[in-house]
Amino acid sequence: MADHNNYSPNNLLGKRMKAGAMKLTGTGSGFPKVIMVFLLILFSLQSGFAQRFAYVDSEYVLNNIPEYRAAQEQLDKLAEEWQEEIEAAYEEVESLYRQYQSDRVLMSEDMRRKREDEIVAREAEAANLQQKFFGPEGELFESQQELIRPIQDRVYKAVEKMANEGNYAVIFDTANAASMLYTNPRNDLSDDLLKMLGYSN
Repeated sequence: MADHNNYSPNNLLGKRMKAGAMKLTGTGSGFPKVIMVFLLILFSLQSGFAQRFAYVDSEYVLNNIPEYRAAQEQLDKLAEEWQEEIEAAYEEVESLYRQYQSDRVLMSEDMRRKREDEIVAREAEAANLQQKFFGPEGELFESQQELIRPIQDRVYKAVEKMANEGNYAVIFDTANAASMLYTNPRNDLSDDLLKMLGYSN
């Protein structure tokens, strides 16, 4: 129940969390920005191979996988629907609060307390709804784990296989990697990775 002794109409709604549309991008879905596959066998005494380096663009690779694009569209649609539901809940709180301000002067003390409790409860419901959908372990996170994570795991395993078969010491990911000042296109294995996954661009 709200603390009516400290109640102030100006701070009734409190600070609202805003989820935003949450448009999901390939780099925002949990995929590592830099994939480093360290292979101890590459520099063993018996190998005779020099260490080799290459890179892939994970965003480019993922966006050329139809299953990933479909999963991304599904997540965007869910996020948009949930955001609309949250905004509707907060709009209801604001409507109740405006009505309360309008009627407050005509209310008895008991009536004011009852209306205040109702508004505070509705605001808490809206905040809980946002946490349910967009919280750290909310439904959006669970949907990402279900739809996106298996595709990311496939890509990572393919990178690991490519590193083993090609004797690469390190394979970098250039997607949004500001520290990569220069990359030689002949060291770009992105298309090779897509072919290994069964796709062609």
